[in-house]
Amino acid sequence: MRQQPTIVIKRIYEEPNEEDGYRILVDRLWPRGISKEGALIDEWTKDLAPSALLRKWYNHQPALWKEFGKLYRNELKENAYVPTFIDKHKDTGKLTLLYAGKDEKHTHAIILQEYLLKHFGK
Repeated sequence: MRQQPTIVIKRIYEEPNEEDGYRILVDRLWPRGISKEGALIDEWTKDLAPSALLRKWYNHQPALWKEFGKLYRNELKENAYVPTFIDKHKDTGKLTLLYAGKDEKHTHAIILQEYLLKHFGK
């Protein structure tokens, strides 16, 4: 059984701090108004973000949240990069998944966090 890192989510616009641990941007697009130097990210993992097609379909519409979650989980299940990511970070103590969206209750980072937590333990 794999070790399980602590995984938290945070908007990239929030101030970075030492408690963040290893900071990973999990958006497919670079966030507006953030410089690459100022972001203080350790990794930009576009491959874990929803596909462009799914992201455009969802378009941050809360009414589509449930269906979006189902479709995104299916994408993650079929994503060949997920096992590589898990193996790469199995010994990382804390991961902070960074996202840019304004809606903190309807962000793909929540679904990704849950998915990774479930699969790190396998």
